[in-house]
Amino acid sequence: MASTYRVLLFLLSIPLLSSFISPASSQHEHPLDPLTLAEFSLVRRAVMRSYGTSSGNVTFQYVGLDEPDKPLVYSWVSNQADKIPPRRRASVVVRFHKETHELVVDLSSRQPSVVSKQVYHGHGFPLLTLEEQIAASDLPRTHDQFIRSIEKRGLDMSNVVCSDSCVGWYGEQRSRRVLKILAFYTNGTANFYMRPIEGIDIVVDLDLMKIVKYHDRFTTTVPTAEHTEYRLEKQHPPFGPPLKGAAVVQPHGPGFEIKGHTISWANWKFHLGFDVRVGPIVSLASIYDLEKSRYRQVLYRAYISEVFVPYMDPTEEWYYKTYFDSGEFGFGLFSVSLQPGADCPENAVFMDGFYARQDGTPVKIPNVTCVFEKYAGNIMWRHTENEIPDEPITEVRSDVSLVVRSVSTVGNCDYILDWEFKPSGAIKFEVGLTGLLQVKAMNYTHASQIKEDEYGTMVGANTIATHHDHFLTYHLDLDVDGSPNSFVKTRLITKAVADDSVPRKSYWTVSSETARTESEAQLRLGLEPCDLVVVNPNKRTKVGNDVGYRLIPGPIASPLLFRDDYPQIRGAFTNNNLWVTPYNKSEKWAGGRYVDQSRGDDTLAVWTKRNRKIENEDIVLWYTLGFHHIHYQEDFPIMPTLSSGFELRPSNFFDRNPVLKTKSPEPVTPSCKH
Repeated sequence: MASTYRVLLFLLSIPLLSSFISPASSQHEHPLDPLTLAEFSLVRRAVMRSYGTSSGNVTFQYVGLDEPDKPLVYSWVSNQADKIPPRRRASVVVRFHKETHELVVDLSSRQPSVVSKQVYHGHGFPLLTLEEQIAASDLPRTHDQFIRSIEKRGLDMSNVVCSDSCVGWYGEQRSRRVLKILAFYTNGTANFYMRPIEGIDIVVDLDLMKIVKYHDRFTTTVPTAEHTEYRLEKQHPPFGPPLKGAAVVQPHGPGFEIKGHTISWANWKFHLGFDVRVGPIVSLASIYDLEKSRYRQVLYRAYISEVFVPYMDPTEEWYYKTYFDSGEFGFGLFSVSLQPGADCPENAVFMDGFYARQDGTPVKIPNVTCVFEKYAGNIMWRHTENEIPDEPITEVRSDVSLVVRSVSTVGNCDYILDWEFKPSGAIKFEVGLTGLLQVKAMNYTHASQIKEDEYGTMVGANTIATHHDHFLTYHLDLDVDGSPNSFVKTRLITKAVADDSVPRKSYWTVSSETARTESEAQLRLGLEPCDLVVVNPNKRTKVGNDVGYRLIPGPIASPLLFRDDYPQIRGAFTNNNLWVTPYNKSEKWAGGRYVDQSRGDDTLAVWTKRNRKIENEDIVLWYTLGFHHIHYQEDFPIMPTLSSGFELRPSNFFDRNPVLKTKSPEPVTPSCKH
């Protein structure tokens, strides 16, 4: 969702070109490294050459790494010194003469070239580019009808900001590649989302780049700018509550090492990539087993596959607002540069990200991810023992973890994404929602005036914050001590005590079931207590348990829309909280490859209808973390962070507590030199 406010940020992201560009070679550090600046330029050159004199009509919608097959990656990882890395290839989607073309570019040859090209004939359109969103949002400013609409409302065009919205799909037989344009008023505030200009319906055809529909039902209500500012310099006393400063001190430097895109810390080692569609990608996470004296596989590849955000206002001007933030707009494209000392602590180390703009030239996003060690006074483990005569015992270990953080700001919403690695072997995934509200203007000035459903909460005069959901579906390709894994659901069952000689009447025990096919692993959680474990049935602990990792869900939120409602057809991958599929390199995006105006015929829910075998196979978990978002006045004018998450935790993976022998960090006393 690009507004004219984002133009400055976009222009500051100057395309970076290399004066001398050589093909990717065997010296490339890692086969899963994201494309480099030089490689983006090589891709552009190869694609433009393949279209010849017509290349001026090509727009680059997506450029990313065409990841090598998993066996090739593992083969290279197991013996890097003696093996040539797999060939570097790029996956490219372009628009050309109103068609979507899919290309593969070989970057390892002496002259990089397009080795595969085909026209996509299915439903849906590719990822939007930032340039076309900006161009579409600028069109109303010179459109005669829009100018008259603004004048009729007594508004100043210089204070009008336009943003774009995808239109969804509602049963149409044919779809044009269009966006709707929304108008806002900035007079008196930078928080233009709080001042929507209602009643104007604008549709832009992106292939023609022109307004093809315009309607104004004319309404004059524009909420006031009062109390909508969130910038610190615009606030007035009194300030508070007062917070005292805290310092993060690491006199010996960070406890982790970053080599290229590979991060090593404590007993963890993993690879960190970046993609314009999904944002950060964690790969090849393995943990060092002290007793076995080697690293053991945990996670092959993990990322947020799709984000579904349906709003709950079914009226004419709102019903279509059902966003897919990854597949339509790009979680990576809308990733922001993190602010040292604010978004990330002072001890953080930053990494940059790159993507291709619409003309194929590379753009750098500085500080797109940060990596830091976190110690917030938490306890890893402890025990106090007073039962042994004359031998009091207290053992405590401090909990230090490593955090990888990024932030994606898609329109009004800021997503704070944390991946937290713990020495115990756990990986915690946390999402924080903050940012601004999407509101609609109404004539009410007090909640007592509302006599019918307005589909939201009154948070200010003339201002209704609309109910909506956020569903984030994670792609979790676990390889627990190897690729062949199984999914086990362990149910907790209450039973009656059969022995009449004891006074207890009941107890609970467990019953475990191994899912044989995809349908047996589809779960809606929260209905009964259970443990969800990925095991390696070919590896056992010393006492005979299958080694495994379990998924520990956080608060459960499931979709409440009818399953035959058009937005839910497209978002059917959220129908279950958990799915398990056999590994398939092409099944990356839960909402399908082409999500804009998709019809739900290429989603995770469709793939699993094949009901493939998943027992003792290379499997992938798809877990959906959800929020039902009802706003309150404390969310106005900007929302305090609301967080949720889940955890992957070792379950009989180790023979005993892996941090039993871990020492707490030595205390650090800050010193001041004058």
